[in-house]
Amino acid sequence: MTRTSALLALLGMIGAHTASAADTYPNRPLRLIVPSGAGGVTDILARVLAERMRTSLGQQVVVDNRPGAGGIVGTDIVAKANPDGYTLAMVFPSHAVNPSLNKKMPYDTIGDFEPITLVSRVSQVLLVHPNMPVKNVRDLIAYAKARPKQLNFGSVGKGSLGHLSGELFASSAGLEIVHIPYKGAPQIMGALLSNEVQIYFNVPISALSQIRAGKVRALGVSTPDRLAVLPEVPTITESGLPGYEAIGWNGILAPAKTPRAIVERIHRETVAALRAPDILAQLTAQAIDPVGNSPQEFAQIIRADIAKWAEVLKRAGIQPD
Repeated sequence: MTRTSALLALLGMIGAHTASAADTYPNRPLRLIVPSGAGGVTDILARVLAERMRTSLGQQVVVDNRPGAGGIVGTDIVAKANPDGYTLAMVFPSHAVNPSLNKKMPYDTIGDFEPITLVSRVSQVLLVHPNMPVKNVRDLIAYAKARPKQLNFGSVGKGSLGHLSGELFASSAGLEIVHIPYKGAPQIMGALLSNEVQIYFNVPISALSQIRAGKVRALGVSTPDRLAVLPEVPTITESGLPGYEAIGWNGILAPAKTPRAIVERIHRETVAALRAPDILAQLTAQAIDPVGNSPQEFAQIIRADIAKWAEVLKRAGIQPD
């Protein structure tokens, strides 16, 4: 056998093995890694999908919370996993932000993953204390401009969507406001109610009860359209800052080189779960917008967010560690 024919035979064997693996997929439980703690939007989505996909795939889908380093710890596990479709990640915007915050990454944010689909989009709500003398975003901008570096905004940490939303707001409006990081959303809400911070970009589901009780005032939402759960709250664009947009999202990634047939199977089952009427109703009630786009479209969103948030961080003078 010549070297060429031997190589062709080897390639044929590899192709046959890949096809066989795809044909029998899945034949054991899957692991869906959530690179954040339990209880947040990402964790909720992962568990909703895992339960539905357990039925459709015929295998258990185990949600594995691996928080740390803004999502890097858990995502790195997936980057280095076997590309066989049994280890997946449910990522969020920090995935696109981390390359701008870290001089050294343990993986290539683009090259080491196969995008499956964007699962959801989530708005941010711009909140202030009800005693603050502002009724809309336009008022807030004027109030903050008259008080440079005197207003604080809270987030759950550097590179979080709340932090990025605040920095984008400041740079877009030409403001000097001070970022204060906290351990979690309850601490930030307490700081807002006590006037330790004056501005807070929060997810709607966490803020609804406080808004409806009149304990905080919602000035705008960060998506291009108003939310069904808060129809009376305008978009930030409507309320005084045209073009402002800061959207949270969640999406599923597989390791690079996962066979195309397996990527397509996971994509198909995920989209079917997101289209199920009960899941649609459950997510919509929590102001979560189900998506289910193509792998190519999700890849474009990741690339666009990498560029967008890199520019925001650069304008804010935030250097990578």
